[in-house]
Amino acid sequence: MKRQVNRIGMLTSGGDAPGMNAAIRAVVRKSIYHGLEVVGIKRGFDGLLKKEFVKLQLGSVADIIHRGGTILHTARSEEFKTEEGQRKGVNNLRDGGIDGLVVIGGDGSFKGALALAKLGVPVIGVPATIDNDVGGTDLTIGFDTAVNNVVDAINKIRDTATSHERIFIIEVMGRHAGHIALYAGLSGGAESILVPEIPVDIDEVIFKLQRGINRGKLHSIIIVAEGAASGLTIGEEIKKRMGQETRVTILGHLQRGGTPTALDRMLASCMGAKAVDLLLEGESRKMVGIVNGQLVAVDIEDALSRKRALNRELWELAAILAI
Repeated sequence: MKRQVNRIGMLTSGGDAPGMNAAIRAVVRKSIYHGLEVVGIKRGFDGLLKKEFVKLQLGSVADIIHRGGTILHTARSEEFKTEEGQRKGVNNLRDGGIDGLVVIGGDGSFKGALALAKLGVPVIGVPATIDNDVGGTDLTIGFDTAVNNVVDAINKIRDTATSHERIFIIEVMGRHAGHIALYAGLSGGAESILVPEIPVDIDEVIFKLQRGINRGKLHSIIIVAEGAASGLTIGEEIKKRMGQETRVTILGHLQRGGTPTALDRMLASCMGAKAVDLLLEGESRKMVGIVNGQLVAVDIEDALSRKRALNRELWELAAILAI
């Protein structure tokens, strides 16, 4: 290894995602294994500007692999979006003796990471967002847990939908990406899945509902990503057109929390450790990704230039299986 760093800084930024703590744990323990010091930066880039630094040791990350959220906390920072704020961040890193940085987060976090890298800070990104919308990787930390949280909710709501013979609409997170809605809808057997990437066709939704009623189906589940439409609006339109009672459940931040799945813990552990390896190899401006089951190093600018596209084949399959 080309040992370029002695003290690694680490922060989590943007929305929290289950598995972030597992990634933190991996960065700390892999670094200490190689004789490096680790500094945790609390509250993301805002904490960087305020020098909220804390030394992390082996015991600092004990018993966190199973915890959701992030022990380093996360916050937004308008100041860091400015050139002056970014230079202040670089100076604070230098004052703290930090010569390599791991940024755990999504696209917004990686824009900040890239800005620091352009100012000379060696930076490696670890993708953690429940939206799974980062380019250059098949999976992001937190996505699998979020999908399982939604599927669990679908299972429970279906019991009530069946008992009361009603149409239930479940609104899930996904302002710009419908991956959670698609994966959870397919896994939960939803009759319709509405996502931002595909224009909403309310006529098609009504057609599917009526088709089900005609064959004796007395309950249905519709999954709506928040960026596609409002669950409440869809419910009102169905009632107006069909005269059918609907109930709407907005899952909100319920999807973000809870114990990360085994897959998210594995992914976070491997990605966090790989980030340390890349810094030791003298790399910068790279993001750790996973493609076809293999860890890869992706240029951050390349990852930012392309959003992960919705799998249209899965969306079409979900429609077929819902007949």
